[in-house]
Amino acid sequence: MNAGDLAGKHLVLGLTGGIACYKAAELTRLLLKAGATVQVVMTEAATQFITPVTMQALSGRPVFTDQWDSRMANNMAHIDLSREADAIVIAPASTDFIAKLAHGMAGDLLSTLCVARDCPLLVVPAMNRQMWQNPATQRNAAQLRADGIVVLGPDSGDQACGEVGDGRMLEPASVHAALSAFFQPKLLAGKRVLLTAGPTFEPLDPVRGLTNRSSGKMGFALARAAFEAGAQVELIAGPTTLETPWGIARTDVQTARQMHDAVLGAVSGTDIFIAVAAVSDWRVAQVSTEKIKKAAGQAAPTLQFVENPDILASVANMAQAPFCVGFAAESHDLERHAQEKRLRKNIPLLIGNLGPATFGSDENQVILCDAQGITHLPKADKQALARTLIAEIARRIDIATPV
Repeated sequence: MNAGDLAGKHLVLGLTGGIACYKAAELTRLLLKAGATVQVVMTEAATQFITPVTMQALSGRPVFTDQWDSRMANNMAHIDLSREADAIVIAPASTDFIAKLAHGMAGDLLSTLCVARDCPLLVVPAMNRQMWQNPATQRNAAQLRADGIVVLGPDSGDQACGEVGDGRMLEPASVHAALSAFFQPKLLAGKRVLLTAGPTFEPLDPVRGLTNRSSGKMGFALARAAFEAGAQVELIAGPTTLETPWGIARTDVQTARQMHDAVLGAVSGTDIFIAVAAVSDWRVAQVSTEKIKKAAGQAAPTLQFVENPDILASVANMAQAPFCVGFAAESHDLERHAQEKRLRKNIPLLIGNLGPATFGSDENQVILCDAQGITHLPKADKQALARTLIAEIARRIDIATPV
C-alpha cells in the first residue's frame, strides 16, 4: 500500500449483513492510512456481525445506522452524507443489498443514501457461492454495471460456510488498491501494456545460479500504475516474492530465455512494452546435472558463458513494434551509459538509475533519456514515481518521437 494515495478523499463506507464485515475493520484502517477520511454507515443486519462502536473507534467518526437519526440538523442523513463524499463503497455488499440497488429500493438509511447520491458508487460483493451464482444475483450484478455502478470482485476461495468457490469478499488490500486505481486519471485507457520485472536466475547446477539484487519493486509499481491509468496490463516476472498487484495478469519465469519466450508470446497487440527486469546478459554454456562439489586441493571450476537473447532489442526491432521503454541500472556514469544503451537498443525512451543505491528500496531516483536529452526526476517512493513515469510515457506515445 502507498501511504497518501487517497489523500483528500472522503469516502462513505457502507456495511451490510454478512460475516465479511470483519474485513471492513482492516479496510477502514488501510483507507485512513492512505489519507482518506471514512464515514461508516451500517445496516441493522451489519450490526449483528460487527459493532458500530468498533467502526467508530477505527474511523474516528460517529457511525450512522438509522434513517431517522436526529444528529443531522435537518434530519436528512441520507442526503447530507453523500453530498460530502467522493465515493460510496459498500463492503461487504450482501445478496439482499445488491438486489435493492438493482431495483432502486430505499427502505433504510444505506439504501436511501445510495439512491439519493450524487457521487460514484462501488460495491464489493460477499456471499455464499450459490447465492452469487444464483441467476437473480447475476442479473442484479449485471444491472448494477449497466447503471454505472462499479462491482469489485467477488474473489474465489474458502468461505465461512465451509464451501469453496466464487463469492467471498476481496481482501481489504485489494479493495484499497481498486479504490486507488478508481481515482487515478485514465491516461492509458484502451491501451495494452506488457512489462517485465524482477531478476532472472541462470542455473549453474541444481542448487546454485547467477542472479542479481533486483527486488522487482519498481516493475511491480509500474504495472500497478499502468493499470490505474486504465491499461490492460500483463506482467512477466522473474523470481520475486512480491504479491501481484490488483487487476494484473502475471506470468512467472526464471531464466532470461524463459522471459524472452514469454515476452515474444505475449507482445502481439501490445501498445507499450516496458522492460524493467534486470535480465542476466550471460548464462553458463553447460549446466551441471549434479551439484558442483568442492574438494581439498582441487582448483576452482572453470565456467564457460554464452550470451542470452536481448529481450528489449528483440521487441524494438519488430516490424510493428510497440512503444518501447527500457531501464538501465548503472554503477557509474549514469547519463552516458543510459543514453548509449537507448541508442543501441533503438528505443525512444530509457529510464536510468544508479542501481546499487536503490535495489530493494521503497524509493528511487531516475533520469529520463530520449532524443531531446536527459531529464532528472526528483527522488520519490516507487509507487509515486511509477505514476509519474506512466504519465511521461502517456505523453509520448501519441507523438512521433525520433530515436
